[in-house]
Amino acid sequence: MGKIVCFPSLSEVQQQQILKSAPGYTLKVGKAKDLDPAEIKEAEIILGWSPLVEEYALHEDSPLKWIQVWSAGVDNLPFAKLQHKNIQVTSANGVHAIPITEIILGMMLSHSRWLRQAMLYQQQAEWKIPGKALPELYGKTAVIVGVGEIGTETARVLKALGMRTIGVRRSGKDVPNVDQMYDMSGLYEALSQGDYVINILPLTDDTRHIYNQNAFDHFKADACFVNVGRGPSVSTEALMNALLNKKIAFAALDVFEEEPLPSDHPLWSMDNVLITPHIAGSTEHYTERALQIFINNLESYVAGKTLPLNLVDYSHKY
Repeated sequence: MGKIVCFPSLSEVQQQQILKSAPGYTLKVGKAKDLDPAEIKEAEIILGWSPLVEEYALHEDSPLKWIQVWSAGVDNLPFAKLQHKNIQVTSANGVHAIPITEIILGMMLSHSRWLRQAMLYQQQAEWKIPGKALPELYGKTAVIVGVGEIGTETARVLKALGMRTIGVRRSGKDVPNVDQMYDMSGLYEALSQGDYVINILPLTDDTRHIYNQNAFDHFKADACFVNVGRGPSVSTEALMNALLNKKIAFAALDVFEEEPLPSDHPLWSMDNVLITPHIAGSTEHYTERALQIFINNLESYVAGKTLPLNLVDYSHKY
């Protein structure tokens, strides 16, 4: 039958799981740059992504039918070419729900409970006490922009802490633990209510620089902005202006327009900014969760059924 080519490293047991779910298929595992280009050219199914796929597997007589990328984000894929060849694409969306929710909570607590500031004073061996009583998350309002798998899990955890939750998503469809949901036309109204604004939007033509100066003008002056979505959804210039002009109080940032963030960038030295190096999705359970998504899809693919998990909609590019 067909060939499956897998770029992520998998154990022998994991490879056997794949083969058991796709009788008659062969499996080749290896980094794209180390594989014979002929292996990629012959693939019917590719697990993972590399620019070499575009180079070797998108020609007119390619047998490629489906790509299961190993990440939640798909904004780096050549959508026009994939759509032209009618290749199905599925993502690993959902793998990150737990680890990103945990880092969101950590960022929020770091700000509200003065943890970041205390760590800075610790390095100076200075016993420094906050000048005012510390706020609680309890009773505050969190605005989650981009309520998918991650946003839904984040809402569940924040509700358990006694927070009010507001969501913004393209469809405007309600989900559990979100007290009020807006579609994207209600973004600014939602932003104006947030003590914490959490960005988890994917990157599309519509979301690029969606956080511009006008958006930040709608924030509460004491708001904390958390970005664990995509760096280019935020205008860095607008964000810095909002921080410097006290249009917002604090920013916790895991993603940036330019990565790595240059060492001389002003964000590094701002005392109302917390920076992490794009690690929000890191988890010890990544491979097992992503592989399970692939196997669930693979079983449906082999049976001739619609891929049930994370099928990318070309009209939305996610």
